[in-house]
Amino acid sequence: MPLDSQCAAIVEAAAAAGAPFAADDPVAVREAYDGTTSRYTHAVDADLEVSDRSFPAGDRVVPVRVYRPAAYAGAPLGICVFFHGGGWVVGNLETHDHVCRYLAAKGECVVVAVDYRLAPEHKFPAAYDDCQQAVRWVAAHADELGADPARIAVCGDSAGGNLAASVAIGLREERGPALALQLLIYPAVDFTADTESLKVNGEGYLLTRPDIEKFAGWYLPDEAAREDWRASPQLADHHTDLPRAWIQTAEFDPLRDEGKIYAETLARSGVEVEYKCYSGMVHGFARMGGLVDGAFQALDDAARALRSALSG
Repeated sequence: MPLDSQCAAIVEAAAAAGAPFAADDPVAVREAYDGTTSRYTHAVDADLEVSDRSFPAGDRVVPVRVYRPAAYAGAPLGICVFFHGGGWVVGNLETHDHVCRYLAAKGECVVVAVDYRLAPEHKFPAAYDDCQQAVRWVAAHADELGADPARIAVCGDSAGGNLAASVAIGLREERGPALALQLLIYPAVDFTADTESLKVNGEGYLLTRPDIEKFAGWYLPDEAAREDWRASPQLADHHTDLPRAWIQTAEFDPLRDEGKIYAETLARSGVEVEYKCYSGMVHGFARMGGLVDGAFQALDDAARALRSALSG
């Protein structure tokens, strides 16, 4: 399928303004990324209880934002712990607020968005540690969140998908809270990958291969970290006994094949997997509902997966 016309307009506008991740200063890249939020945000017509909270994790405090559908007051719901995308360097609670609102409303679940530490100020595995601690905190405090600790999902887009996949493995390894679902939206899962989609989609579709390498340099402390499964969940010793997975990719995304290969790896390991590649879409499209109609197909599919996995 050709590039979606709405995605093409975004690509053309980004090229005219200078690629969104072109700057070599992470602060400038954050400002550019944050600036896209107002254009990409879509309204969410839902009655939600939203609160900002935090939890202690060692010598730090991790902020979170909790979304709960008001219609289910008093009823324990399943809970989705959400990790935002942004190359482990950009993004925050605001850049993905509309996505979390949509998933909470349509997924009929509590969503807890995690404002994990960002690189390069905080190198790997800081983000991973914060995200795993967030799941543990959610499980321990499910009652006060109006949630059921036996029904927990992890979810994220791009770098957040990487963190969700890694956290699922880490919780299995450390016998942490059991997960009902890992919802991975165009995840990065292998820092050693050299896939066909990296070659054919590595230029001209918002996220470029040089961008990916720049983010890797900011995030990882050294080359050896590329092979650590917490950074590259595809490289874990085994993928058995992991929660069911719903993996979404985009046709014109350099990360497309990583998501597909990870789905195949999980399936071969006996994990229940649902996989879908969205035709005509680019990396990041699920956050672009204000401009890209195709975002809602992906978000609706994600919400359906949450309802299926987290229903009582």
